[in-house]
Amino acid sequence: MKSNKNYMVFSGTATKYLAEKICLSLGCPLGELQITKFSDGEFAVSYEESIRGRDIFLVQSTFPNSDNLMELLLMIDAAKRASARTINAVIPYFGWARQDRKDKPRVSIGAKLVADLLSVAGVDRVITMDLHADQIQGFFDVPVDHLYASNVILPYLQSLELEDLVIASPDVGGSKRANTYAKYLGCPLVLCNKTRARANVVATMQIIGDVEGKNVVIIDDMVDTAGTITKAADIMKASGAKSVRACASHCVMSGPASDRVQESALEEIVFTDSIPYTQRCAKVKQLSVADLFAETIRRVINNESISSQYIV
Repeated sequence: MKSNKNYMVFSGTATKYLAEKICLSLGCPLGELQITKFSDGEFAVSYEESIRGRDIFLVQSTFPNSDNLMELLLMIDAAKRASARTINAVIPYFGWARQDRKDKPRVSIGAKLVADLLSVAGVDRVITMDLHADQIQGFFDVPVDHLYASNVILPYLQSLELEDLVIASPDVGGSKRANTYAKYLGCPLVLCNKTRARANVVATMQIIGDVEGKNVVIIDDMVDTAGTITKAADIMKASGAKSVRACASHCVMSGPASDRVQESALEEIVFTDSIPYTQRCAKVKQLSVADLFAETIRRVINNESISSQYIV
């Protein structure tokens, strides 16, 4: 990319690994940002170079803990007070997205609250990927560029050249996403119907469709405790599947997830690097979305369409 002195890229603490790759793809240096931490856990943000009149891109996924979200909010506020021309939040993983509606009485809608916090802080644009629910885009009153991990996952699946391929959704809610993959790859779709005992705990699961003798790929947006996806893999393998793989956009992988994946019937589980993965699990593979976000940033800077970036 040609040098453009009118934009700068900065990163919070937790997503610096991805911001560095984005800057490498853009051909620009990562901006100098200092985060000062106090002994009580409070922290402050300061830009170590002038950003007056610049288009600022702040790279930070808002996965737990909440310090990552608070860092992003302070980065936005500091940029606004330092007279940045525009402030663009690049959020590869948008946390709290599972709280997108009132599914029972007296609960919070966390996704809307986070959207409001970002807006009040002063963000002008949000660039994110594979929101848990598409309607979260409507929680914002600023432009939202919603990217899809299929841009890197589909080419990887095609490179495997699997015969008798079947795409599966681990639950009915993810059927639209899985169906999009199935249509693009020209293969059948299988659904899993599950009931939950409580959050993160699957009570029962049934497979809707034929997996016998098939190479199955389960598609999801995120894997948290891996209870659903490993249970689905085990049931499919027991039902005669030749192999079972899984692909998901966001590698949350909390608690017992790594052990569950390692002990399951899954051949491998493929994620993007929207969230860092530091645990050891031989079955986990991460594909980088740095080039995807770098190209989107380039197009935003040059006022070009980003729709051509969508494979599906």
